[in-house]
Amino acid sequence: MAAMEGSLSKWTNVMKGWQFRWFVLDDNAGLLSYYTSRDKMIRGVRRGCVRLKGAVIGIDDEDDSTFTITVDGKTFHFQSRDAEERERWIRALEDTILRHASRARFDPNLPLPTMSDFEKKLQETDAYLQIIIDQVKALEKRILIVSDPTEKGRLEVIHREAEVLLENVKHAIVMLQIAKNTAHPVGGVYTGPTNITPQGNVTTSKTTSHETSGYWAAEPAVTRSGSPESIQSSVDAVTISSPIQTGIEVAAECLESTRRMASAIPSISELGKTSTGHRPSMTLIVPETSYSSSEEEDFFDANEYSDTPSVTQSPTGLRPFLEAAPAEEPAEGNAAALPSNSETPGAAGSVRPAPICPDGSLDYDAIYEDGDEHDCVMEQHGSVVAHLLSQVKIGMDLTKVVLPTFILERRSLLEMYADYFAHPDIFVNIADFADPKDRMVQVLRWYMSAYHAGRKSSVAKKPYNPILGEVFQCHWNIPGGDEQQAPLVSDGPVPWCSQNQLTFVAEQVSHHPPISAFYAEHYKKRISFCAHVWTKSKFLGLSIGVHNIGQGCISVLDYDEEYIVTFPNGYGRSILTIPWIELGGSVTITCAKTGYSANVEFHTKPFYGGRKHRVSAEAFQPNEKKPFLVVNGEWNGSMEAKWSDGRVEPFVDVSKLQIVKKIVRPIKEQASNESRRVWMEVTAGLRTADIDRASRAKFNLEHKQREEAKERKEKDLKWTTQLFQEAGGNWIYKNPLVQRLAEHH
Repeated sequence: MAAMEGSLSKWTNVMKGWQFRWFVLDDNAGLLSYYTSRDKMIRGVRRGCVRLKGAVIGIDDEDDSTFTITVDGKTFHFQSRDAEERERWIRALEDTILRHASRARFDPNLPLPTMSDFEKKLQETDAYLQIIIDQVKALEKRILIVSDPTEKGRLEVIHREAEVLLENVKHAIVMLQIAKNTAHPVGGVYTGPTNITPQGNVTTSKTTSHETSGYWAAEPAVTRSGSPESIQSSVDAVTISSPIQTGIEVAAECLESTRRMASAIPSISELGKTSTGHRPSMTLIVPETSYSSSEEEDFFDANEYSDTPSVTQSPTGLRPFLEAAPAEEPAEGNAAALPSNSETPGAAGSVRPAPICPDGSLDYDAIYEDGDEHDCVMEQHGSVVAHLLSQVKIGMDLTKVVLPTFILERRSLLEMYADYFAHPDIFVNIADFADPKDRMVQVLRWYMSAYHAGRKSSVAKKPYNPILGEVFQCHWNIPGGDEQQAPLVSDGPVPWCSQNQLTFVAEQVSHHPPISAFYAEHYKKRISFCAHVWTKSKFLGLSIGVHNIGQGCISVLDYDEEYIVTFPNGYGRSILTIPWIELGGSVTITCAKTGYSANVEFHTKPFYGGRKHRVSAEAFQPNEKKPFLVVNGEWNGSMEAKWSDGRVEPFVDVSKLQIVKKIVRPIKEQASNESRRVWMEVTAGLRTADIDRASRAKFNLEHKQREEAKERKEKDLKWTTQLFQEAGGNWIYKNPLVQRLAEHH
């Protein structure tokens, strides 16, 4: 029974391009078969197929017509005519994958089901029951009005099978209730093993038999004419010897039997069709693995994804990762779901000794400054990935999803934003140029060199989600500057810093949405930067897309100029194996006063060729449509400038630039809401591979935030920010340099 069929293009290696194919999605078999044409499909000449059990759908935010299916260590690439058609295929494929994934849910290697799983199973079976009841009623009405004897006889056979199916669903519901009540008895007292006799009676060691007519009326097994296999009724004699485990297994078998029978019975919409359709009757055998009749023709993204395992093949592995649910409102049940193991992250399973203070205590400051991160591959964490994939659909907003954090970076997102100023000299030098054209070029140079420093590892890392009210402060010494001789800026964002230092402060100003605001200034150069960003994550199948919403403003006070900048999107790619970060999207830099502007394009890597991390930019003079400067290269490497007069020269090579280390005051001197102090126990747990410690610390932070939010709601109190205030949809620093200079004069 095909759930969907139609034409798509499929990438092949032989032609190095897209080839037309006719696809048939069989929801019952969990198989996507493809043929060179529709005629070949009718004749049953299959070109290849993709097994959907354990498969992962992937899309790219930058391309609305292509999608991928990864399974059996292969990645297949498809292209639809438009975004709407892709959406139809993805929804149908996801539904099929979800349906067949449930059959593997009771894998002994996976965590045991919870009471929440029981409730979901009950809701699912109730939904099946109502659907079947409605269809049986519709079928009975149709039988009454059909006059053709042959057609009426066919419908009566289907009706009998539907009645058996109805009993199986009732059976599944009762078994689930028994399993639930056995695992969690009323009043906390378990009354002993439950038995279901062949006659359909339910007995316990402390109760008499109860006749449950209707729900337990067993029907003989029914064989559907023309079906590839006999459909056996699951209403057999069952003895529950291990109440919890066996109850779950029996319930699963009942539901699986229900699904098998449901797939064997045509839907009401199909009942009007005659038995002589255009398609020949054939038995569809699901192969052991996805295949093509010409394997060398197929394209499996060999350069990057050929080693990608399917979720079903991934070992259970370690579970040293914490949930990345919103800090203030973790999903219900988070406490119970916290990992209890203390296994070491990392491929080798070894951790260097943690830094120790002279008094023998853990050196928290040294832990934060330790740049060594374990590069952990997701091939070792199949159960974590499977947990993620079981919760989400393509395009789903991940804000409310309990997302297993594949790799936790040992710092807060607020601290990560400070990496924009890893080359502070490039930033402050914007103010040194007298020509507005040169200032725009320097702004562009700083912006395009600002993204590489945040990546301490080749593996994508996820920083901590800041808690509401969290603050981070730091500063930099400018290379070649004289910090010691300059006076302190006592009313600045970091009052212990001098006029020759670049200072930085960030605050988490909102939780819904999660908005981070940050501000940097150099007093002597009379330049500052203020920005706010909030992230919206989206599940893309093989990737996670993070949309950065907000903007920043560079203020060059001596020229009364403001440069407004936006931010690119981020993508965590290859989440099934070795995650890596990619930037994508268009951003703009504009100066209203001078009229200069620039467009920057972060290019995502196409799967059929091209390089990673490409970036290009164009800079424009006022009222000009042709750029006076074009820049091309990699945002984490070398970039080349081409000027309108024909000159070609290096623009910036970040691989040769030294990252200037930010300076953060010791944790013992920090306030209780400063990032490193807030997250010190989580960081210590991750650094020492004590995942229990990290989990408890993170949960305690979330619980505290949740209780404080509850108290504010009860008292009708509004959260008050410390350093930033909202103004016209933007968040601005309350005491910026321009304001303080005006007050001094």
